[in-house]
Amino acid sequence: MEWINGLFTTPSALQTVVVLSLICSVGLALGKVRIGGISLGVAFVFFIGILAGHLGLRVDAQMLDYAQTFGLVVFVYMLGLHVGPNFFGSLRHEGMELNLWSFAIIAIGTLMTLGMVALTSVSLPDLAGVLCGATTNTPALGAAQQALSQLGIPSGSAALATAVTYPLGVLGVIIVMVLIRRFFVKPEDLELRHDEAEDKTYIAQYVVVNPALDGKSVAEVSALSHMHFVISRIWRDRQVLVPQADTMMKLHDNIMVVTNKDDASTLEMLFGEKSETDWNEEKIDWNHVDSKVESRILVLSRRVLNGKRLGQLQLRHTYGVNVSRVTRGDVKLLATDSLRLQYGDRLVVVGEPKALDQVESFLGNAVQTLHEPNVAAIFLGIILGLALGTIPLSLPGMSAPVRLGIAGGPIIMGIIVGSLGPRVHFISYTTRSASLMLRQLGLSLYLACLGLDAGRDFFQTVLRPEGVLWIGLGFLLTVVPILIVGLAALRTRRYDYGTICGILCGSMANPMALGYAADTTKGDSSSIAYASVYPLGMFIRVIIVQMLIVFLA
Repeated sequence: MEWINGLFTTPSALQTVVVLSLICSVGLALGKVRIGGISLGVAFVFFIGILAGHLGLRVDAQMLDYAQTFGLVVFVYMLGLHVGPNFFGSLRHEGMELNLWSFAIIAIGTLMTLGMVALTSVSLPDLAGVLCGATTNTPALGAAQQALSQLGIPSGSAALATAVTYPLGVLGVIIVMVLIRRFFVKPEDLELRHDEAEDKTYIAQYVVVNPALDGKSVAEVSALSHMHFVISRIWRDRQVLVPQADTMMKLHDNIMVVTNKDDASTLEMLFGEKSETDWNEEKIDWNHVDSKVESRILVLSRRVLNGKRLGQLQLRHTYGVNVSRVTRGDVKLLATDSLRLQYGDRLVVVGEPKALDQVESFLGNAVQTLHEPNVAAIFLGIILGLALGTIPLSLPGMSAPVRLGIAGGPIIMGIIVGSLGPRVHFISYTTRSASLMLRQLGLSLYLACLGLDAGRDFFQTVLRPEGVLWIGLGFLLTVVPILIVGLAALRTRRYDYGTICGILCGSMANPMALGYAADTTKGDSSSIAYASVYPLGMFIRVIIVQMLIVFLA
């Protein structure tokens, strides 16, 4: 039995893999267990890690640090890459509002910290550590330690305070989300406010009865309106036409238009009459709508086309076809000429069968190649993200430069690559299943390492008087701000429950709680909200903890 004992007790690379794998497997299995309809999901790995550390399981410190760093970096980079394609669009629409809610959480926590400085006997270094642990913000701890050392103040107790308050910082966010869901959330709050898979495009049929359009070309009609729309078919008498830019419109033409849902009623004023036929049902067989025109979904798999605008391809002029929609991930986009295409996009192309065969060859449509994740691009992006995280940013009034760190740098780089990569013809496409697996793997590994390291001295420190005080203060700093803001955001009825969870997790820089939110809510709304508020929120917290030390020390 010595060989079995050696797998768990003899420090080595093998032993590290065995221990972390055991923690992850047990934690993920128990995370699926529901108690009162509630399960912790991947977050349970963290608590199994604490238990393992308390029971005496030890691994090499350098191996543990490497595994923890690698897991966190993979998770945050893949998260940024996942939300990147829609990040800036979301930021323009409601991202700034989401960040205002995050700022409210940060402001309440900062005011509470100032009150604790005045009302408690906890020293400033300890309280800085408590704040970093309560907000699960290790970059802020690094900044606090650096600021303390430059002022000649010992910083060892700050790290211990962070370690003690960190577990309840993780659990506190989950507790608040559970309480809000159990006592305040209505069934309609669990439904997505914005169904990203459906609300980007809308298909409508119109009858041209506006006499001003008679004899006008499709290009001229498009120029008459500031709205974006695509005419994919024209039914005239018993003929079906695939319209070109110079196709002339006639009175009583029946036209099929792809547009945004909000613009559908306005287009009725342009064309004259809207048909009652609902073309937005999921089970429509488009190839049986008419016999002369076919609709195909073609995948963009030619690398040379990555990053090109749809209008540059000249598909309508060259092949006589129309592209009505573009599906990217789960999002359906309107196929305007200005849309910048990305590798892996699925284009809905309408035209005659022979023309579609030619377009298929032009676009590639090699579906099999998309099943292979672009691993080289992932590692290159991670390198760039880590480099970004180490850049010192000097701010007025700060005694030490601020850095984004190993969490901030990769997530921002993931967002940049996912959103702007096609502009420089950088292939960042990753299959949805591969992205989900890497995120789950990275987060599980990070939680296992974090729990194993914290469990070693966790219970001993908790039993000390100052440890109990630290935990109590940290728990208040975690729970009170997010409970207040979470209930206020829910009361507005502007956001679904998943989006609110993303705001809470992102403002607290808490990827572990995000794992719980993603497991228990619909869609990707929690991840999108998290990525929208995390970078700026984490950066502000790093600055605030340094300001507290500089001005109060």
